[in-house]
Amino acid sequence: MKRTEIASLGEFGLIDHLTKNIELKNTSSEKGVGDDAAVLSYGNKKTLVTTDLLLEGIHFDLMYVPLKHLGYKSAVVNFSDIYAMNGQPKQMTVSLGLSKRFSVEDMETFYEGLSLACEEYGVDLVGGDTSASLTGLAISITCIGEGEESRISYRNGAKETDLICVSGDLGAAFMGLQLLEREKAVYGGGEKDFQPDFTGKEYLLERQLKPEARKDIVKFLAEEGIVPTSMIDISDGLSSELKHICKQSKVGCHIYEERVPIDYQTAMMAEQFNMNVTTVALNGGEDYELLFTVPLYLHDKVSKIKGVHIIGHITKKGLGLVMETRDGTEIELKAQGWDSIGK
Repeated sequence: MKRTEIASLGEFGLIDHLTKNIELKNTSSEKGVGDDAAVLSYGNKKTLVTTDLLLEGIHFDLMYVPLKHLGYKSAVVNFSDIYAMNGQPKQMTVSLGLSKRFSVEDMETFYEGLSLACEEYGVDLVGGDTSASLTGLAISITCIGEGEESRISYRNGAKETDLICVSGDLGAAFMGLQLLEREKAVYGGGEKDFQPDFTGKEYLLERQLKPEARKDIVKFLAEEGIVPTSMIDISDGLSSELKHICKQSKVGCHIYEERVPIDYQTAMMAEQFNMNVTTVALNGGEDYELLFTVPLYLHDKVSKIKGVHIIGHITKKGLGLVMETRDGTEIELKAQGWDSIGK
């Protein structure tokens, strides 16, 4: 396979090479790559901005994460933050720190994933930066989106008796990570003719390696005329995200263990690893599902939205964060999800 040293193109040559085929699709993208700054125009809409930093060895392991998947995931996790505000992602910038072990072809593969995500979600890549790195691959992505003032959802709007809703299912991405780490450990043990065993676990791998942001849920909410009183995406685990909403809204919550949505593959994998599947669903993280609250009177409407589960309700602040187990016991929810500083 051809390998072109990045140094042969230089910083600006690399940027030109990777972005030469990018076409701007959103009318709000007035000027993209090629000037000192992108120019965006939104008229009377609110601008939403989010940034994520992904570091090799902390957030991803290139031993089992393909560069194309990494490009796709790096973009999607940022889009998810905009959807979590009930907005629409429109533009993004990408900055990379590259060590000498990466070639131009490696970065082309990474950009294939980025471009695929942009195509899928209707987002324009409008700029970025590159730098040499002594510590592997570093990725910084900023996503810019738009939202109507009357429809933007924050974390601080949950009210007592509001319903707590979650999209999709939880814990699958974490179990996908455990599966990949297990197979990596076996491979590292020097087994001859090693072949990873992923049969029947494809969903878990997809949730970890190629997550999707829930633009469909935001669309359904708009079609039903529902504006969540609060919303957040589940990147660090359900418990952590519930804690964010309750803290900023100055409320408590009561959820039911039996209502937390869990996929069959997740449950089976947790059993293999001798893990409590509810703990996995509460604290696993990287699900990128939407957690949101709506007023009680919208129960029938929200129940009809495909893929949305009502898992509990908001309570008074003094009642704390509580989960009612399957046997009727009430336990305090602990935020034990992903912490990129502490890990």
